[in-house]
Amino acid sequence: MKLLVIGAGNMGLTYGRAIADSQIMGEKVMIMDLDQDKMKTLEEEGVFETYSSLEGCVSAADIIMVAVKPQHKDGLFAEMKPMVRPEQLIVSVMAGVKIETMQKALGLEKVVRAMPNLPAQVGLGMTTYYAPENISEKEVELVDKMLASTGQSLRIFKEDDINTSTAVSGSGPAYIFYFIQGMLDGAKHYGYDDETAKALVTQTFAGALEQFKQGDLTPVEWMDRVASKGGTTRAALNKFDEEKIREGIKKGMIACYERAIELSKL
Repeated sequence: MKLLVIGAGNMGLTYGRAIADSQIMGEKVMIMDLDQDKMKTLEEEGVFETYSSLEGCVSAADIIMVAVKPQHKDGLFAEMKPMVRPEQLIVSVMAGVKIETMQKALGLEKVVRAMPNLPAQVGLGMTTYYAPENISEKEVELVDKMLASTGQSLRIFKEDDINTSTAVSGSGPAYIFYFIQGMLDGAKHYGYDDETAKALVTQTFAGALEQFKQGDLTPVEWMDRVASKGGTTRAALNKFDEEKIREGIKKGMIACYERAIELSKL
Protein backbone atom coordinates (compact mmCIF):
# COMPACT_ATOMS: atom_id res chain seq x y z
CA MET A 1 0.00 0.00 0.00
CA LYS A 2 1.28 3.44 -0.92
CA LEU A 3 0.83 6.30 1.57
CA LEU A 4 1.08 9.98 0.77
CA VAL A 5 1.34 12.51 3.59
CA ILE A 6 0.37 16.03 2.50
CA GLY A 7 1.94 18.58 4.80
CA ALA A 8 5.39 18.30 6.37
CA GLY A 9 4.65 20.36 9.44
CA ASN A 10 4.97 19.01 12.97
CA MET A 11 2.08 16.55 12.81
CA GLY A 12 2.58 15.45 9.22
CA LEU A 13 6.23 14.72 9.82
CA THR A 14 5.48 13.02 13.13
CA TYR A 15 3.12 10.55 11.49
CA GLY A 16 5.24 10.22 8.38
CA ARG A 17 8.36 9.29 10.33
CA ALA A 18 6.55 6.95 12.72
CA ILE A 19 4.76 5.10 9.92
CA ALA A 20 7.96 4.88 7.89
CA ASP A 21 9.90 3.53 10.89
CA SER A 22 7.21 0.93 11.60
CA GLN A 23 7.26 -0.28 7.96
CA ILE A 24 3.49 -0.75 8.18
CA MET A 25 2.92 0.17 4.56
CA GLY A 26 5.53 -2.13 3.09
CA GLU A 27 6.61 0.66 0.73
CA LYS A 28 8.42 3.95 1.06
CA VAL A 29 6.17 6.73 2.38
CA MET A 30 5.58 9.70 0.08
CA ILE A 31 5.50 13.17 1.60
CA MET A 32 4.52 16.41 -0.10
CA ASP A 33 5.00 20.00 1.00
CA LEU A 34 5.32 23.30 -0.86
CA ASP A 35 8.49 24.12 1.10
CA GLN A 36 11.13 23.02 -1.40
CA ASP A 37 14.01 23.48 1.04
CA LYS A 38 12.32 21.18 3.54
CA MET A 39 11.65 18.61 0.82
CA LYS A 40 15.29 18.73 -0.25
CA THR A 41 16.42 18.15 3.33
CA LEU A 42 14.01 15.21 3.74
CA GLU A 43 15.08 13.76 0.41
CA GLU A 44 18.69 13.76 1.59
CA GLU A 45 17.65 11.76 4.66
CA GLY A 46 16.51 8.97 2.37
CA VAL A 47 13.45 8.08 4.46
CA PHE A 48 10.74 9.45 2.16
CA GLU A 49 9.84 9.92 -1.46
CA THR A 50 9.54 13.71 -1.49
CA TYR A 51 7.38 15.99 -3.64
CA SER A 52 6.94 19.76 -3.73
CA SER A 53 3.77 19.57 -5.84
CA LEU A 54 0.72 17.29 -5.97
CA GLU A 55 1.44 16.08 -9.47
CA GLY A 56 2.90 12.60 -9.56
CA CYS A 57 2.09 11.70 -5.96
CA VAL A 58 -1.67 12.06 -5.46
CA SER A 59 -2.61 9.65 -8.22
CA ALA A 60 0.02 7.14 -7.06
CA ALA A 61 -1.29 6.90 -3.49
CA ASP A 62 -3.67 4.33 -2.03
CA ILE A 63 -4.05 6.32 1.20
CA ILE A 64 -3.67 10.08 1.51
CA MET A 65 -3.09 11.63 4.93
CA VAL A 66 -4.02 15.31 4.97
CA ALA A 67 -2.00 17.16 7.61
CA VAL A 68 -2.31 20.82 6.63
CA LYS A 69 -3.82 23.76 8.47
CA PRO A 70 -7.62 23.87 8.07
CA GLN A 71 -7.52 27.31 6.47
CA HIS A 72 -5.56 25.81 3.54
CA LYS A 73 -8.07 23.05 2.82
CA ASP A 74 -10.14 24.76 0.12
CA GLY A 75 -7.23 25.48 -2.20
CA LEU A 76 -5.68 22.08 -1.55
CA PHE A 77 -8.88 20.14 -2.22
CA ALA A 78 -9.60 22.11 -5.40
CA GLU A 79 -6.15 21.20 -6.70
CA MET A 80 -6.42 17.57 -5.60
CA LYS A 81 -9.89 16.87 -6.99
CA PRO A 82 -8.91 16.23 -10.64
CA MET A 83 -6.13 13.88 -9.50
CA VAL A 84 -7.89 11.60 -7.02
CA ARG A 85 -9.35 8.16 -7.74
CA PRO A 86 -12.66 6.81 -6.32
CA GLU A 87 -11.01 3.95 -4.43
CA GLN A 88 -8.54 6.16 -2.57
CA LEU A 89 -8.83 6.56 1.20
CA ILE A 90 -8.37 9.95 2.86
CA VAL A 91 -7.19 10.20 6.48
CA SER A 92 -7.49 13.72 7.83
CA VAL A 93 -5.79 15.06 10.95
CA MET A 94 -7.12 18.58 10.34
CA ALA A 95 -8.99 20.07 13.25
CA GLY A 96 -12.63 21.00 12.77
CA VAL A 97 -13.12 19.79 9.18
CA LYS A 98 -16.11 17.46 8.82
CA ILE A 99 -16.06 14.30 6.74
CA GLU A 100 -18.98 15.53 4.63
CA THR A 101 -17.04 18.70 3.80
CA MET A 102 -14.08 16.67 2.57
CA GLN A 103 -16.25 14.23 0.63
CA LYS A 104 -17.96 17.04 -1.26
CA ALA A 105 -14.76 18.96 -1.92
CA LEU A 106 -12.84 15.95 -3.23
CA GLY A 107 -15.64 13.92 -4.79
CA LEU A 108 -14.55 10.90 -2.72
CA GLU A 109 -16.55 8.72 -0.33
CA LYS A 110 -13.87 7.07 1.81
CA VAL A 111 -12.75 9.58 4.44
CA VAL A 112 -11.49 8.95 7.98
CA ARG A 113 -11.22 11.79 10.46
CA ALA A 114 -8.63 11.68 13.25
CA MET A 115 -7.72 13.82 16.25
CA PRO A 116 -4.11 13.45 17.44
CA ASN A 117 -2.40 15.21 20.29
CA LEU A 118 1.03 16.74 20.82
CA PRO A 119 2.74 13.83 22.66
CA ALA A 120 2.55 11.92 19.37
CA GLN A 121 5.84 13.70 18.71
CA VAL A 122 7.51 11.62 21.43
CA GLY A 123 5.69 8.36 20.69
CA LEU A 124 3.17 8.80 23.52
CA GLY A 125 0.28 10.25 21.57
CA MET A 126 -3.43 9.51 21.91
CA THR A 127 -5.20 9.62 18.55
CA THR A 128 -8.94 9.13 18.26
CA TYR A 129 -10.49 8.47 14.87
CA TYR A 130 -13.88 8.06 13.25
CA ALA A 131 -14.21 5.68 10.31
CA PRO A 132 -17.67 5.59 8.69
CA GLU A 133 -19.35 2.33 7.73
CA ASN A 134 -18.16 2.55 4.13
CA ILE A 135 -14.57 1.96 5.30
CA SER A 136 -13.78 -1.76 5.18
CA GLU A 137 -12.51 -3.60 8.25
CA LYS A 138 -9.22 -4.23 6.47
CA GLU A 139 -8.83 -0.51 5.84
CA VAL A 140 -9.79 0.30 9.43
CA GLU A 141 -7.14 -2.11 10.72
CA LEU A 142 -4.48 -0.43 8.58
CA VAL A 143 -5.55 3.07 9.62
CA ASP A 144 -5.50 1.98 13.27
CA LYS A 145 -1.92 0.71 12.92
CA MET A 146 -0.86 3.90 11.16
CA LEU A 147 -2.28 6.14 13.86
CA ALA A 148 -1.02 3.90 16.68
CA SER A 149 2.53 4.25 15.34
CA THR A 150 2.76 7.48 17.38
CA GLY A 151 1.43 6.00 20.63
CA GLN A 152 -2.12 4.74 21.06
CA SER A 153 -5.17 4.94 18.81
CA LEU A 154 -8.84 4.65 19.70
CA ARG A 155 -11.70 4.17 17.25
CA ILE A 156 -14.85 6.10 18.09
CA PHE A 157 -18.23 5.52 16.49
CA LYS A 158 -19.80 8.99 16.29
CA GLU A 159 -18.21 11.82 14.35
CA ASP A 160 -19.16 14.29 17.09
CA ASP A 161 -16.92 12.34 19.44
CA ILE A 162 -14.00 13.76 17.49
CA ASN A 163 -15.06 17.04 19.08
CA THR A 164 -15.57 15.56 22.56
CA SER A 165 -12.22 13.78 22.39
CA THR A 166 -10.64 17.06 21.29
CA ALA A 167 -11.82 18.48 24.62
CA VAL A 168 -10.29 15.54 26.52
CA SER A 169 -7.18 14.21 24.80
CA GLY A 170 -6.66 16.45 21.77
CA SER A 171 -6.28 19.65 23.80
CA GLY A 172 -5.59 17.78 27.04
CA PRO A 173 -1.79 18.12 27.05
CA ALA A 174 -2.21 21.89 27.30
CA TYR A 175 -4.28 21.45 30.46
CA ILE A 176 -1.49 19.33 31.96
CA PHE A 177 1.10 21.92 30.99
CA TYR A 178 -1.09 24.60 32.58
CA PHE A 179 -1.05 22.75 35.91
CA ILE A 180 2.67 22.04 35.58
CA GLN A 181 3.30 25.76 35.07
CA GLY A 182 1.30 26.52 38.20
CA MET A 183 3.44 24.11 40.22
CA LEU A 184 6.63 25.51 38.71
CA ASP A 185 5.50 29.00 39.69
CA GLY A 186 4.85 27.73 43.21
CA ALA A 187 8.30 26.12 43.43
CA LYS A 188 9.97 29.32 42.26
CA HIS A 189 7.99 31.26 44.86
CA TYR A 190 10.06 29.36 47.44
CA GLY A 191 13.35 30.12 45.71
CA TYR A 192 13.98 26.98 43.67
CA ASP A 193 15.92 27.57 40.45
CA ASP A 194 14.46 26.49 37.09
CA GLU A 195 16.34 23.20 36.89
CA THR A 196 15.46 22.08 40.39
CA ALA A 197 11.84 23.16 40.06
CA LYS A 198 11.52 21.20 36.82
CA ALA A 199 13.04 18.09 38.41
CA LEU A 200 10.70 18.26 41.40
CA VAL A 201 7.55 18.85 39.36
CA THR A 202 8.17 16.49 36.43
CA GLN A 203 9.11 13.54 38.63
CA THR A 204 6.08 14.20 40.83
CA PHE A 205 3.83 14.12 37.76
CA ALA A 206 5.52 11.03 36.34
CA GLY A 207 5.31 9.14 39.62
CA ALA A 208 1.67 10.06 40.32
CA LEU A 209 0.64 9.15 36.77
CA GLU A 210 2.37 5.78 36.91
CA GLN A 211 0.80 5.01 40.27
CA PHE A 212 -2.64 5.90 38.89
CA LYS A 213 -2.08 3.73 35.79
CA GLN A 214 -0.95 0.71 37.79
CA GLY A 215 -3.52 0.96 40.57
CA ASP A 216 -7.28 0.53 40.77
CA LEU A 217 -8.05 3.59 42.88
CA THR A 218 -9.82 6.70 41.64
CA PRO A 219 -7.97 10.02 41.71
CA VAL A 220 -10.05 11.08 44.74
CA GLU A 221 -9.06 7.88 46.56
CA TRP A 222 -5.39 8.53 45.76
CA MET A 223 -5.75 12.08 47.04
CA ASP A 224 -7.15 10.70 50.29
CA ARG A 225 -4.12 8.39 50.54
CA VAL A 226 -1.83 11.45 50.45
CA ALA A 227 -3.94 13.91 52.42
CA SER A 228 -4.69 13.44 56.10
CA LYS A 229 -7.27 15.46 58.02
CA GLY A 230 -5.79 18.72 59.19
CA GLY A 231 -2.54 18.06 57.30
CA THR A 232 -0.51 20.03 54.76
CA THR A 233 -1.85 18.29 51.65
CA ARG A 234 -5.44 18.67 52.80
CA ALA A 235 -4.80 22.40 53.26
CA ALA A 236 -3.72 22.62 49.61
CA LEU A 237 -6.66 20.54 48.33
CA ASN A 238 -9.12 22.59 50.37
CA LYS A 239 -7.70 25.75 48.79
CA PHE A 240 -8.08 24.22 45.32
CA ASP A 241 -11.72 23.44 46.12
CA GLU A 242 -12.25 26.94 47.48
CA GLU A 243 -10.92 28.33 44.18
CA LYS A 244 -13.14 25.84 42.27
CA ILE A 245 -10.23 24.57 40.21
CA ARG A 246 -11.86 21.23 39.31
CA GLU A 247 -15.00 23.00 38.14
CA GLY A 248 -12.84 25.42 36.16
CA ILE A 249 -11.13 22.53 34.37
CA LYS A 250 -14.50 21.04 33.43
CA LYS A 251 -15.76 24.41 32.18
CA GLY A 252 -12.59 24.81 30.14
CA MET A 253 -13.18 21.44 28.48
CA ILE A 254 -16.77 22.42 27.68
CA ALA A 255 -15.49 25.66 26.12
CA CYS A 256 -13.03 23.61 24.06
CA TYR A 257 -15.82 21.37 22.78
CA GLU A 258 -18.04 24.30 21.92
CA ARG A 259 -15.21 25.97 20.00
CA ALA A 260 -14.60 22.72 18.09
CA ILE A 261 -18.27 22.75 17.04
CA GLU A 262 -17.97 26.38 15.92
CA LEU A 263 -14.88 25.61 13.83
CA SER A 264 -16.59 22.66 12.15
CA LYS A 265 -19.28 25.04 10.83
CA LEU A 266 -16.83 27.40 9.14
